[in-house]
Amino acid sequence: MKRNVFLLLLAVILVAAPLSFIRHSEFGGTDDKAEKAIQAIDPKYKPWFETIFEPPGGEIETLLFSVQAAIGAGVIGYIIGVYKGRAGRRDEAK
Repeated sequence: MKRNVFLLLLAVILVAAPLSFIRHSEFGGTDDKAEKAIQAIDPKYKPWFETIFEPPGGEIETLLFSVQAAIGAGVIGYIIGVYKGRAGRRDEAK
């Protein structure tokens, strides 16, 4: 159990560490390009809301998206494993 907590903490540190080193970036996302295209079509357009957190660069945004995808894949894999284990125990009981 302690080893799992240590590995989880290490993974969080490895993911979060690059966030503290990268301050500026020259990469832009599709959201920025879409906003510029909308402004070109209708200069009076105002966005409905502002973002809560804006990452310092495109690389960080990609990193956070990848971490989100990995967490989602882990949750789905865990759920599939739980159901597979239940089915296996049910088959053994018969």
